[in-house]
Formats: sequence, C-alpha cells, structure tokens
Amino acid sequence: MTAASTPVIFIHGLWLHPLSWTDWADMFEAAGYLPAAPGWPGVPDTVEAARANPDSIANHGINDVTSHYAAIISGLPAKPILIGHSFGGMIAEKLLGQDLAAAAIAIDAAQIKGVLPLPLSSLRSTLPVFRNPANQHLAVSLTAEQFRYSFGNAIDAGESNALYQQWTIPAPGRPLFEAAEANFSLHSPAKVNTTVDNRGPLLLIMGGQDHTVPEAITKSTLKQYRHSGAINDLIEFPDRGHSLTIDHGWREVAGACLDWLDKHGL
Repeated sequence: MTAASTPVIFIHGLWLHPLSWTDWADMFEAAGYLPAAPGWPGVPDTVEAARANPDSIANHGINDVTSHYAAIISGLPAKPILIGHSFGGMIAEKLLGQDLAAAAIAIDAAQIKGVLPLPLSSLRSTLPVFRNPANQHLAVSLTAEQFRYSFGNAIDAGESNALYQQWTIPAPGRPLFEAAEANFSLHSPAKVNTTVDNRGPLLLIMGGQDHTVPEAITKSTLKQYRHSGAINDLIEFPDRGHSLTIDHGWREVAGACLDWLDKHGL
C-alpha cells in the first residue's frame, strides 16, 4: 500500500476540537496520505458551536468513542493509520488492538488499564473534573489557568492563552472517571489488547514536560506491550508538554510521525 492510498484518521482528546488537527492534515495530505479528523460523538463542527452546546458532548465514554471511530473505519477502502492525542491516543491503541488499523501513533496517550503510576501533576490536571462526582455525566470546561497547567506549561503564557482561545471546547468527564477506575474493574473500557502479535506497528510519543500524561505513564504503557511480538516504539520530546500537537513545535512532532511511518513502509 502506498501513502497515496492510505487513509489517516486523526483522533483528538479531551478539551481540544478536531479542527486542531488541521495543520497536521495538510502536512499529511502533502505527503500523499488521505487525512481526516472526525470529532468524537456529539462534537459540533466548530469550536464556537461546541462551546455553545456542551450537552451534546456530555456523557460519552471510552466505548462510545471507540465504537464511533470503528464505524468510521468500516466505511474506508483500507485500514487507516490512526494518530491520536491524549484520550485520542488511548482510542487509537484500542482500535489497533482490535486489528482495525494499519498502524497507530499515540501521542501523550491517556493511561490504559494496567498502568499504575499516577503522578501528582496528572491528578492536578484532572482535578477540574474529579472535584465534582456529577461531572461523570457532564461536559466540563477548563479555565485559561487550568489549560496553562495541563497543556501549556512548556510554552510561554501568551501562546498558551492563544491556544486556549483558539481550540478548547468542553469535554465529557466520563472517560476520566472510567480511566481512574480501570484497575479496579475487570471489564474496564480502558482495557486494551496489548498482547496481540499480528497487528500493525505502534508508536508511543511522550512529552518530557507533560503534566497531564507524565513520562512515567507513557513508559508504563510501553511495558504493557512487553508480551506482544508486534512493533512497539517510543519517541520522547524531552522539552515538550501536553500541547505538543498544537503549539509552535507541532511540525517537529508531525515530521517524526511521518519519518516513523516511512521507516515501516506505511
């Protein structure tokens, strides 16, 4: 399969609108791929509409989102390459484990079942959701200050505020509650098939300064794949935070993804 015939599906995470992938999609299209960035179920087409209609986004969990993207994949002419950020990275891992993708790139991916480290910075990043149990069924917005800590800590305040204004939307609290309970639930939706051998390659990317998904979580995620004979790679950007897909350095990360795909003939 050549790049010209390969679909690429970009999967956003919590608090970012799917249009935040626009520059990535343009770069991948220029490289010969067929990119698309569909939103999670209930996410409107624009940032403004998403902010005005938080109820449309609320109460969608991990399985809902996974099934939503599986349905999109079923309508494609070939298995896509999946590129996901944060909870979008977890969704990409789940779909790859179900053999629905040619490959997956999970960028600062949310913790899957089996990942035990829970650094204090990660707890602080999710506090806006966990401080109210009712948020499990609601959509929650971040303040600019909360976004600065969770996403923009490795960039200057001006850029963080600009990204907050440009891309943030309310996000369902349910996936965070599901991930937090994963290791206490036999059939957790955060469970990923990490032992399968006959699936496409997986690349995990981590930002070394990420508060939301610190490197301990990503390194522990990689260990979950130790019994798989498939390709499982890791790339670290030591000075980057959770905003690494949308801030001024996004092109370096996207370029590393393209180089990795080329290395594996994808």
